[in-house]
Amino acid sequence: MNSPYLPINEPAAAPEEAPQRGGTRAAKPPAGLVILKTSDTPHTVEIDRERARLNRMRRSLIWCSELIQSAMGPHGYKPAMLTLTYRDVDGFAPRHVSDLLTRIRNWLVRRGRALHYVWVAELQQRGALHYHVIIWLPRGLTLPKPDKQGWWPHGHTKIEWARNPIGYLLKYASKFDSKHGLPKGARLHGAGGLDPTGKQIRRWVNLPTWLKSLAGVASQFVRIKGGGLAERETGLCLSSPWRVSCCGGKISATKIFDYAGGIANVAGPYSMLGGGLAI
Repeated sequence: MNSPYLPINEPAAAPEEAPQRGGTRAAKPPAGLVILKTSDTPHTVEIDRERARLNRMRRSLIWCSELIQSAMGPHGYKPAMLTLTYRDVDGFAPRHVSDLLTRIRNWLVRRGRALHYVWVAELQQRGALHYHVIIWLPRGLTLPKPDKQGWWPHGHTKIEWARNPIGYLLKYASKFDSKHGLPKGARLHGAGGLDPTGKQIRRWVNLPTWLKSLAGVASQFVRIKGGGLAERETGLCLSSPWRVSCCGGKISATKIFDYAGGIANVAGPYSMLGGGLAI
């Protein structure tokens, strides 16, 4: 297997292992990769966790929506907007949206179709949770109202066709106010029905930024005990080049080393296929 990293006989000396949050230590750098220390003045950035969380949500919504639209649009599918509202402010339960999607999936399967969807949660001013779901349906097939079918007995629903599904979802995603917080067990967003290629792309898009220059679109990384990530197929372990610390209620990250041999200019999930390795 060809590696995008620069091979060496002896691993370069790694920077001193830095304690991570919770008292754990960073994973040791993998052999076979060159690690270059940064300058004497480390690069440190302050992390806004809520802003980062919302940015990840928006990125995921955009990519999943575009992937489904590009796959299903040419086959005559069009997006329908489904709004789910709770009757009671405290009527939420974690399984509600999943149970609804299961019922819609079964309804489509009986008609020889699969379910393709993206959804985002919103908190109304009165404090009740609200769901906005985009479902791609074949032309000529109209989804029945879930509340009338008994699929959503928790409140009322509304269905209309979407001309701009991505803009529709992002409009509600931008309204989310993290200060009020979601109910316990609630998720911000979800998606399903991606084809195998779409799933690979979504996985890559959700990788940490530093890892995207080292990973191909087919790479599957899992978190490992003690910190770091491991590539499922090869067992290659990578520790984050960033050390996270918390002081005075603020979270910051300091870059303590760089990996050599990655992609110089990451333009998307297929960048590695185009070459452009960094020296």
